[in-house]
Amino acid sequence: MATNVVMPQMGESIAEGTIVRWIKKVGDAVDRDEPLFEISTDKVDAEIPSPAAGVLSDIKVKEGETVPVNSVVAIIGAAGEKVEPDGSSAPAAEAPPAEIPTELPEAAVGQPEITPPQRGGRARQTEEAVSKEELRRQKSSPLVRRIAKEHNVDIREIQGSGLSGRVTKQDILGYLESGAAAPAPGYPAARPAAGPAFRPGENVQIVPMSVMRKKIAEHMVLSARTSPHVYSVYEVNFGRVSELRDKKKAQYESAGAKLTFTAMIAKVIVDAIRAFPVVNASIDGENIVYKKDINLGIAVALDNGLIVPVIRNADEKNLLGLSRAINDLSNRARSKKLSPDEVQNGTFTITNPGIFGALYGLPLINQPQVAILGVGGIEKRAVVLGDAIAIRPVCHLTLGYDHRLVDGADAGRFLSFVKERLENFEEGWM
Repeated sequence: MATNVVMPQMGESIAEGTIVRWIKKVGDAVDRDEPLFEISTDKVDAEIPSPAAGVLSDIKVKEGETVPVNSVVAIIGAAGEKVEPDGSSAPAAEAPPAEIPTELPEAAVGQPEITPPQRGGRARQTEEAVSKEELRRQKSSPLVRRIAKEHNVDIREIQGSGLSGRVTKQDILGYLESGAAAPAPGYPAARPAAGPAFRPGENVQIVPMSVMRKKIAEHMVLSARTSPHVYSVYEVNFGRVSELRDKKKAQYESAGAKLTFTAMIAKVIVDAIRAFPVVNASIDGENIVYKKDINLGIAVALDNGLIVPVIRNADEKNLLGLSRAINDLSNRARSKKLSPDEVQNGTFTITNPGIFGALYGLPLINQPQVAILGVGGIEKRAVVLGDAIAIRPVCHLTLGYDHRLVDGADAGRFLSFVKERLENFEEGWM
């Protein structure tokens, strides 16, 4: 019996995915849970396993194509069973029935009140009362609606390119980039577009962006437009941390974990977030959403981009647990073995440009978070200890924060706490 292979649901805010690469070809035998194809979404690049054992009988979506979730992308036939590929394109996925909102959107003010249908006739009247524009809005993803809200955009003004006119993230970002949207209250209008990237006759090489690079570009543009970024940089003496790391490194390796400076920084950051929860929050319109869970994102550099796997409930782990989690997520990120859930719902991010030699970095905030820590290079320098000068490993830590919520005083208190803990790291914390 043939088994349909569908584009998986990659998180509640993801409505579509792009086939980056087919690992198997038509006619290849596959085992259940064996990697079948590779996809890219707003959140993650991942290898998708086969839902059944058999033979890959038909590929319906080519590499580079983007389709809605739940679309059939391939067919797995039973071993020995011949399934004729029909050559048809992936059928459109039916959008889930839109839930009736508990509060009517502003655009719906003055429209007839929608109440649960009592009889067939009443149901038809209710359906007729909901306009096509309203249905299209409801079919847009939560991410698209959030972007529209943040930028004071009426989503009904945008021509959607998605299924049944659904407005996609690319649609709304393109709308914003075009300058068609009115600036949100308190924000300046978009700057005029830059000049051409190259002129006829110039000696250039033009290479299309990868799916991951396009997603990163969109996310960075969104972050820069959303948050007024401010940065504070502190110099930290890593002498104590370095001493303890050298002392405990072999013990951690025997326990199956690599003790890194990142793990030790993460341990201190978790304690600092508990003391200063303002950096573990998000902004929702005029409301502040304080996150009770501490889900720590650790940025991992890949050959073709950057991904941020998340350590969930990081405050429940000791240093050994954090070390294991960072090692595991980093390794699986590089081998594209992460699941979609492992790159979502982060509440604070740590990124480490120092591993490439940077003195410090000024990273953009990972939306919808309000703060990000950049770790600079750790280098030996002359430092003043009392009235003496000594050589110690020194690191610059940068806190990038959303000035709509986090003030300079908040950032200063947070970084002062981190600096004091790192410079006086206790062996009992290990």
